[in-house]
Amino acid sequence: MRPLSRRFFSRPNDELAPALLGKLLVCGDRVGCIVETEAYLGPHDLASHARFGVTRRNDVMFGPCGVAYVYFIYGMYDMFNIVGRESGAVLVRALAVGDDDQIARGPGKLTRALGITVAHHNGVDLTESDALYVADARRSGDIATGPRVGVDYAGAWASKPLRFWIKGHPAVSKAR
Repeated sequence: MRPLSRRFFSRPNDELAPALLGKLLVCGDRVGCIVETEAYLGPHDLASHARFGVTRRNDVMFGPCGVAYVYFIYGMYDMFNIVGRESGAVLVRALAVGDDDQIARGPGKLTRALGITVAHHNGVDLTESDALYVADARRSGDIATGPRVGVDYAGAWASKPLRFWIKGHPAVSKAR
């Protein structure tokens, strides 16, 4: 397996998010199939970390496409995102890992399952790394869309259909 090219990631985040479905997320010797994502569209998106401008936490969002944006939330979870265009990112919400549909069913669970952390993976160039990258694979199943999870504070942005998942896949997280 080889990393996808920067060209693959160089698209608007609402196009990148569904394009990632079915691709393989590789971290060392661990691999999962991406089954759920959420798009964050940049500084104008009130649910995006980019809405605050460049900070120490989010500075990778304002750099090249195809870079990992990993942040720590709620004092217990690392969240894995992929930087796309327009200073936004795509949150990878769930993976299918082997025969276990529960181990990476949710963004906090998937980083634990693959061993992804802020300390080791934030800012990793996914197009050049052999330790953390996204590899091509064929998606099977239809794509469903709906509102993002946990962004009620974002006003009208909370209800926009920017969450994408493989319809009916058992590893998809449940919306709250």
